[in-house]
Amino acid sequence: MICKDRVVAVTGAGRGLGRAHALEFARQGALVVVNDLGVARDGTGDAFGGPAHEVVREIEALGGRAVAHTGDIATDEGAAALVATAAEAFGRLDTLVNNAGFLRDRMLVNLGEDEWDAVMRVHLKGHFLPLKHAGRYWRGESKAGRPVDARVVNTSSGAGLLGSVGQGNYSAAKAGIVGLTLVASAELGRYGVTVNAIAPAARTRMTEEVFAQTMAAPAEGEFDAMAPENVSPLVAWLGSAGSRDVTGRVFEAEGGRICVMDAFRHGPAADKGARWDPAEIGDVVKDLLAKAPAAEPVYGAG
Repeated sequence: MICKDRVVAVTGAGRGLGRAHALEFARQGALVVVNDLGVARDGTGDAFGGPAHEVVREIEALGGRAVAHTGDIATDEGAAALVATAAEAFGRLDTLVNNAGFLRDRMLVNLGEDEWDAVMRVHLKGHFLPLKHAGRYWRGESKAGRPVDARVVNTSSGAGLLGSVGQGNYSAAKAGIVGLTLVASAELGRYGVTVNAIAPAARTRMTEEVFAQTMAAPAEGEFDAMAPENVSPLVAWLGSAGSRDVTGRVFEAEGGRICVMDAFRHGPAADKGARWDPAEIGDVVKDLLAKAPAAEPVYGAG
């Protein structure tokens, strides 16, 4: 019960990873706001909100407490309503898990502007707006003299950290989420808020076709490394009071593996103390690259 009585909002919680997170938080004693529009895998279709209500019923069947929020968190109004729903239903908000998203995969030369915009909107804007409104709420609480011990868990991806062939829009959005995480961690820490990100790998509606092609289903009784429930314990801990000393970090989570990502650190450098001549640069860069670790391959690169 590491999250007992914490109020947690999870976006995109009707299916897949978000559903697994919402259920795990409930098992850990949290009061959960379940957000989901209920649209198709690519973000199309009517937003009927059914999956959010289904997860609420699952949580209640476990003996927990939850409410549904079926607004669009990629709008200012919907994101504000998410925070308001938590405050109205349970009196406050302690943890925000940004998870909502969908895919519209294409090779770059075939990627439509609308497909780029739609994925950027749900992933990057859909992280920014809930984070903005939650941050405003916690800033107000802190300035009013009420103690804040809040958490944000953002959802990036290995595609955002290493790139993924056929997913230029998704990779760019997920890389942007890492940058947003670092900024939010620095800006919101003064109010008692920690902000971290995860890069999960799991079988969901978004990935089931890929895993079906590349990985055999586990035998009966065998550990299912791709089950979304494997990621949720890390998310629950990051959303708990026990993680208050951890912020501005990105964690890769897959099966039973947790990895602290170590990208974009300052590596080998050369300083001439004056302006370089272009003819000098080639040898200098080659020497620096020889001293640096080799770049990890982009997912799907042949």
